[in-house]
Amino acid sequence: MNLFLYNTLSKEKEKFKPLKKGLFNKEEVGLYTCGPTVYNYAHIGNLRTYVFEDILKRTLKYNNYKIKHVMNITDVGHLTDDADNGEDKLEKSAQREGKTAWEIAKFYTKKFQENLHDLNIEEPDIWCRATEHIPEQIKLVQQLIDKGVTYETSDGIYFDTTKINDYGKMANLKNQNLKAGTRVKIGEKKNPHDFALWKFSQPNEKRQMEWEAFGKKGFPGWHLECSAMSMKYLGEQFDIHCGGVDHIPIHHTNEIAQSETVTNKKPWVKYWLHGEFLIIDNDKMAKSAGNFITLDTLKEKNIDPLAYRYFLLQTHYRKQLNFSWEALEAAQNGLHNLYKEILKIKKTANQLPKNKNLLKNKLETEEKLNKKNLKIFQETINNDLNTPAALSFLWHYIKDVPLLEKIKYKTILDFDKIFGLGLANIKETTQIEIPKNVQKLLKDRLVARKNKNWTESDRLRDEINKLGFNIEDTKEGQKITK
Repeated sequence: MNLFLYNTLSKEKEKFKPLKKGLFNKEEVGLYTCGPTVYNYAHIGNLRTYVFEDILKRTLKYNNYKIKHVMNITDVGHLTDDADNGEDKLEKSAQREGKTAWEIAKFYTKKFQENLHDLNIEEPDIWCRATEHIPEQIKLVQQLIDKGVTYETSDGIYFDTTKINDYGKMANLKNQNLKAGTRVKIGEKKNPHDFALWKFSQPNEKRQMEWEAFGKKGFPGWHLECSAMSMKYLGEQFDIHCGGVDHIPIHHTNEIAQSETVTNKKPWVKYWLHGEFLIIDNDKMAKSAGNFITLDTLKEKNIDPLAYRYFLLQTHYRKQLNFSWEALEAAQNGLHNLYKEILKIKKTANQLPKNKNLLKNKLETEEKLNKKNLKIFQETINNDLNTPAALSFLWHYIKDVPLLEKIKYKTILDFDKIFGLGLANIKETTQIEIPKNVQKLLKDRLVARKNKNWTESDRLRDEINKLGFNIEDTKEGQKITK
């Protein structure tokens, strides 16, 4: 069945066709996804991108492709200013927290990987850290120097974007008419779009992460690592490169420029996919804006990480998504309702006709009928990862499609290969005894919510949490679990 993906490079939805033909006619897909800069916790806006990429990977697998997935860890070289100025984010975080840059990188890498686990995001086949691939990055800079597309300033080696005629093609930068100094301070740079390949350590700068190269101590530019590491593990051309939409005009544009200059292969990457922003208070969620929320914050408020995943699946990855606590709580209620429906189906899945011949005939007949539903679902998700429509079809299938429960349950678990909501692992909740002091807090909280006193409501919920109980607001009222 055909898979269609929106390609940011062509700005069209295209039929997906891998570059390589694998063994036994199983096509292989090279997938590179931009990983985190590990100087702080990932916020839930960042994590939206990783959920979208997980859906992509699951969809490729659902279509029987073999995947080689590579993700980088940026642990050096990402400066606080996209114009190649400012401090290294890792070094700055180390100063703030009184740790080494290496300790910072290790700590936040582990936290990020925990976030992936909580959200049921499949890990890549290869993790690659920038600091572990310095020789590859130095080699790439030297190749660009040899090509005559670089120049040196007092603070580094830069790529001269005027040396290539199609710079910024993905972001359509030529039509922006950007003049020097209008958006960034270019310093010694020749052109406003030129970018650092390698930065030199300055005499007054005390760095923990630096290497000897090009006759001086220094460190790699942010864009360099992704080109060097993706080509090392996936080759000079590969199928798919992903990230957030904020990577389009600078990071991914610069990756394309340096990579295609070195390889002389166009396109370097066949398909580019980008996920849209998570919006909060009419602005994108970002660490620099100070408006970010972590997954741990959700867990502290008794929001299941999979409820956040369910919340994300309800909006297409290429559409901006407005975050609110009310919408997230509604998503959690929706997920729990889904669990209830599936548990009902699971319970009756074994309540089949006792006549074995009748059962066999009925199963065979309904399996044939069910192929139509499987086809509809696959066509839906194959239409540029349309998770909102796929979720809608799941609910329709549960509520309105008359089939044996045994077949329905098996099919729902098949659908969950895409959704990743852990539908095979849900369990029936048991009745719990609620102490009198907790019952009183529940009554007080109900009054607070009726009066729309949300601050008091949250305070009472925290009190209930401290006593060892979780609380969830549903259409039927307050639901409490131990």
